[in-house]
Amino acid sequence: MSAAPERFSLNQETVRQWPVPELVAGCVAAGVGAVGLWRGPVQGFGVRETAKLVTGAGLRVSSLCRGGFFTAADPAGRAAALDDNRRAVEEAAELGADTLVLVSGGLPSGDRDLAGARGRIAEILGELAPWAGGHGVRLGIEALHPMFASDRCVVSTLGQALDIAEQFPAEQVGVVADSYHLWWDERLPADLLRAGRGGRIVSVQVADWVTPLPEGVLLGRGQLGDGSIDLRGFRQLADAAGYRGPVEVEIFSPGLWARDGAEVLREVIERYREHVD
Repeated sequence: MSAAPERFSLNQETVRQWPVPELVAGCVAAGVGAVGLWRGPVQGFGVRETAKLVTGAGLRVSSLCRGGFFTAADPAGRAAALDDNRRAVEEAAELGADTLVLVSGGLPSGDRDLAGARGRIAEILGELAPWAGGHGVRLGIEALHPMFASDRCVVSTLGQALDIAEQFPAEQVGVVADSYHLWWDERLPADLLRAGRGGRIVSVQVADWVTPLPEGVLLGRGQLGDGSIDLRGFRQLADAAGYRGPVEVEIFSPGLWARDGAEVLREVIERYREHVD
């Protein structure tokens, strides 16, 4: 099989069935040059051990997911979030990750103040962003589809993510553009250009939108080409805004996880060539 396209990056969750050593070996065998990692499995294998394995294989870590969950209203909750995110920054630095992806957090129990929750994100970033910059890590605020606003992420559009990111230096805080979360927004082209002008696009991720959504919705991402998103058009919008970095395929799908990992990776690369590249 020929090497994967140059900008292709495999997000670890797409082949969740693979532990870290199999992920690295599978990427090398398929000619994949970059991976997006997740803190849970990396911590399970060992951050230092993962860094050595990835570096030794010649792989680039395009992102580490995830930090964030900044929206707790109580001081103890906010302090805990800051401590965990400082550890995440340290892990990203040790792994050589370009970006720490931030999922900002939903509304605290009983809270209905979206604007207040977004304000608390900026407050914590005021402390975290310089810490990350000092470690050579850029923070990437990821907007999630509005269906996740209550429990997972009160930042629902790229414009909202930029409103927060632009309060900090671009070398410290940028935004993540994920097709699954942003494809529906008519303001996306203008917001991507705004992000590009400011040097704020730190990561681009792709998955497709298929319906009906499963119960729970979190694990409903579709294989590339199976849904409603113009994935090549999405990538081209990011390119037009000046983005030249890796394009991560990040698909949460129990159907893919139940299959052989090497088979899934071959299919994902083929779909990427057909629908994204």
